Amino acid sequence: MTHANAPLSLEGRRRLVNRCLTRPIAHVAAEMGISRACASKWVNRWRRHGEAGLQDRASTPHHSSTATAACVIQQIEVWRREHKWSAQRIAYELAELDVRINRRTVSRHLSRLGLGRRRFIDPGGDTNRKPGKITARWPGHMVHLDVKKVGRIPDGGGWRIHGWRIHGRNSDQARTAGRAKSAGAKRGYTYLHSAVDGFSRLSYTEPLTDEKGPTAAAFLARAKAWFAAHGISHIHRVITDNGACYRSADFARIVGNRTRHQKTRPYTPRHNGKVERYQRILAEELLYAREFESEEARDTAIGIWNIHYNYHRPHSGAGGHPPASRLRAGVTNVWPSYN
Repeated sequence: MTHANAPLSLEGRRRLVNRCLTRPIAHVAAEMGISRACASKWVNRWRRHGEAGLQDRASTPHHSSTATAACVIQQIEVWRREHKWSAQRIAYELAELDVRINRRTVSRHLSRLGLGRRRFIDPGGDTNRKPGKITARWPGHMVHLDVKKVGRIPDGGGWRIHGWRIHGRNSDQARTAGRAKSAGAKRGYTYLHSAVDGFSRLSYTEPLTDEKGPTAAAFLARAKAWFAAHGISHIHRVITDNGACYRSADFARIVGNRTRHQKTRPYTPRHNGKVERYQRILAEELLYAREFESEEARDTAIGIWNIHYNYHRPHSGAGGHPPASRLRAGVTNVWPSYN
């Protein structure tokens, strides 16, 4: 498929043919930046087929000697719909009829026919795969942990305050940062470690310098103390992804023997969706909604916003009430809603 400004789009081919009617093909090809053979191909197609010859042609072959016969494909569909046979069974039945087809070929034809799903095999038409639902039954039953990496803010504010002329790619600050990076300096990041109680949605966030094992372990220890101050004395299950910091021995020691450490399936962030959603809310309502003049100002704002989130902001998972209202221990400074 050609793009709009390609030299040989449909309109470009018409222009090529019109120029070649009065000028040599080699001259026109050099003028348009294409080879002489390419220009000759389109001119010859136009002479043979007219305007239709300038259209794109399908790249599929006109005939394939190894293609499965249409009657065999029809028989595969019939057996699948009537008997709900698997691809292996269909390949075996075809072999009994002296039709040798690999099981993978049968599976490919079933997918093309739209019959590759599990429900076309099950006698009742069920998928046999019910989506699991992660539900916390009491405060401290499940605590979700995750880390969000954000760029550090230079003193005086970044490009959101001063614009790209001062903090853009060609700015003096960008050149200075590039020279420092070439000399071995690391790019500045802040790592936001967050812990969310799955039942109440009570959340705790700390901006830290890295996401290493000892740092994550120390954060979990402080998070346990913070949850204990809010009435969650014991965490029964800690849910994390498969990050290196959560697989470290330091983190396992802080988790302890009384708490189960459950890791999500690789590349499946929805299994840790409560803390993922919390990080998105944090980014939308604070990190990218305001302009900060320094890293210290943002760290202070995160602490204040965390109090707002737990005690004042209505949460749909808590029935329109703040997360702290779902705790069994009595809390203060809780508003039922914004109304």
